[in-house]
Amino acid sequence: MEQIYTFGNYLHNKYACKVYKVGINISGFTCPNIDGTVAKGGCTFCENDSFSASTGQAQSLKGFHLNLKSKENPYLQKQLEQLELQFNAISKRQAKEYGAKKFLVYFQSFTNTYAPFETLKALYDKALSFPDVIGLSIGTRSDSITEETLDYLACLNKNKEIWIEFGIQSVYDETLEKINRGHNSANVKEWILKSKEKGLNVCGHLIFGLPDENKDMMLETSKQAYEWGIDSVKYHPLYVVKKTALANDFIKGVFTPISEEEYLDILVKSLKMKPKMVSVQRVTAGINDSSLLAPEWCRDKNIQIKNINKTLKQLGLKY
Repeated sequence: MEQIYTFGNYLHNKYACKVYKVGINISGFTCPNIDGTVAKGGCTFCENDSFSASTGQAQSLKGFHLNLKSKENPYLQKQLEQLELQFNAISKRQAKEYGAKKFLVYFQSFTNTYAPFETLKALYDKALSFPDVIGLSIGTRSDSITEETLDYLACLNKNKEIWIEFGIQSVYDETLEKINRGHNSANVKEWILKSKEKGLNVCGHLIFGLPDENKDMMLETSKQAYEWGIDSVKYHPLYVVKKTALANDFIKGVFTPISEEEYLDILVKSLKMKPKMVSVQRVTAGINDSSLLAPEWCRDKNIQIKNINKTLKQLGLKY
């Protein structure tokens, strides 16, 4: 049985120990698709409330949002404190429960390059100062990063493990327009290529089951993403949660979620065409609470993984 090359494999091979990503949510960060810069309301599948942080520090910054043109950040010290509190709590739990020895600080929620350079530099430098941190992974959008930030990350990458995670979602502009993405596919390609030219590691996020996309379109997105030179990939099925534009379409019968059978077929085909040294960070997604409207198969991740492995086993593969 051949093991699919995962991000965990990559990190363990490189650092000879268990390396875990520590997901961080910094208050004051938002998205140009939410604040009205490129669109309004966010992507059709995005419930903005689901990104709100659960810490007291986060709530104290409610109503304050940064963007690339922000002139000042009076809450930077609170953000730095929030970063440290979250890292300490999560890394200690990961060390105790999973035996983690090293950590990659993952700036996860919202768009984590969508702020003035001085704020970003302070947060990135602080994260890299924590004990046993080997690098950063920064979730962002291709329309929300500057050359200055990219150059700084490339500089950090000389001594640390630096990753940028871009939401590719689809290479079809008509799909990106339908989901109110706010940028086109050429913009994603441009910034992925720029990141690669500067020597940075890139993870691409792909969504299967987007409105009106067929199997060939989804696989073409995978194909082009690999051709752009991504180093790692996350695959997501599109599921519907309450309080979203997509939920309205689902209730009206305008949108039908992808079936598990179709998702498995596309996922397997995408994995088979994937270059061997592109690591896999995620093969599915879902949410097990009352906010999930559909599809029901996205509710239990353990069952999803079991079914994925059952399908892969027929091809001599294992996740």
